[in-house]
Amino acid sequence: MREIKLALLEADVNYMVVRDFIDRIQSAAVSQEVLQSLTPAQQIIKIVNQELVELLGSKNERINFSAKPPSIVLVCGLQGSGKTTTTTKLAHHLKTKGKHPMLVACDVYRPAAIEQLKAAGERAHIYVFERGNIDPVQIATSSVRYAKDNGYDVIILDTAGRLQIDAELMDELKNIKKVVNVDETLLVVDSMSGQDAVNAASAFDEAISIDGVILTKLDSDARAGAALSIKAITQKPIKFVGTGEKLADFDVFYPDRMASRILGMGDTISLIEKAESTFSENQKQKIEEHLRKSSFDFDDLLSNMQTMKKLGSLKNIISLLPGVGNKITDEQIDKSEDELLKTKALISSMTQKERREPALINAGRRKRIAAGSGRKVGDVNELLKRLEAMNRMMKQFSGNKKRHKKR
Repeated sequence: MREIKLALLEADVNYMVVRDFIDRIQSAAVSQEVLQSLTPAQQIIKIVNQELVELLGSKNERINFSAKPPSIVLVCGLQGSGKTTTTTKLAHHLKTKGKHPMLVACDVYRPAAIEQLKAAGERAHIYVFERGNIDPVQIATSSVRYAKDNGYDVIILDTAGRLQIDAELMDELKNIKKVVNVDETLLVVDSMSGQDAVNAASAFDEAISIDGVILTKLDSDARAGAALSIKAITQKPIKFVGTGEKLADFDVFYPDRMASRILGMGDTISLIEKAESTFSENQKQKIEEHLRKSSFDFDDLLSNMQTMKKLGSLKNIISLLPGVGNKITDEQIDKSEDELLKTKALISSMTQKERREPALINAGRRKRIAAGSGRKVGDVNELLKRLEAMNRMMKQFSGNKKRHKKR
């Protein structure tokens, strides 16, 4: 529990949220039996993950669209949160889902804000409605009429931001919501801002009642503990996340993925569950028996390779491992996958007897295996050496265990 508490605090999760969360984990863990297929440590990880996902929302929350178009989405946030860029990404995302969105420039205070939105809209091939520096409430009202006349089914209002929350900003947002009957109010929050993000979310929700949050800058090294704090304190769902500078770097929010990210665990749960469902009890017992006897043959190697393939590509498996995925290059992964394909081809060229009794493979057989697999004799020699090294290592490991027991 201390390790989990530290991981959450390092991820900048609110202290009160961490304390309540740890209490929930302890209650759940103490009252649960350990499944036969899991170790106690894995069971704890599973409980932590389940509780985190539950706290983060347990499911993907989508935008509330009006039954009678156009639907009106108001996007708000503080300056520096990436609000204007995010507004354009949201419009692009909805466009890919079959909607016909229109952007509306309601930020009339920040220099060049309208031009910035128009440039972003042009890149995304989305129309930007603007009326210069007049009253934002009037701009929003005019945009509704324009959308109805021109067949736009979603209106996205890019409202003004401030360096800090003030009454004038909130009053303007309240007036816009009141006049144009907004269907969805989304707050854009910088995931790097930690507890400031929580304070901003609380203030906006209290003043204008937000419907959801969009987290930006999740392409950084931050684990985004702000996500957990915001959801726990405001009880408002996180609906979307921005993960980069490009238009496509925007997606719906997945609570299970964020749970793993906050704890810095990679996606350990998926890997555990995949392994549980892939390896049958008979396979586990067979592997254990061969390990004890140090008699691993080519049939065992091929069988294990085929089972591992069911877990997914090597790249996907590595990406699930905590602290590993970002340290291994695509070139290294491609090289490893090529080696696996080469090994499979060589074993497939062997007879059943050769697979079970590698000692039978003499010079003539090696030449035949190489020719049958389209490889060189040197590749066959290398594979035999690798198998021998594996058995030697297992024998050594087994001997160390026996000596340790005697002590």
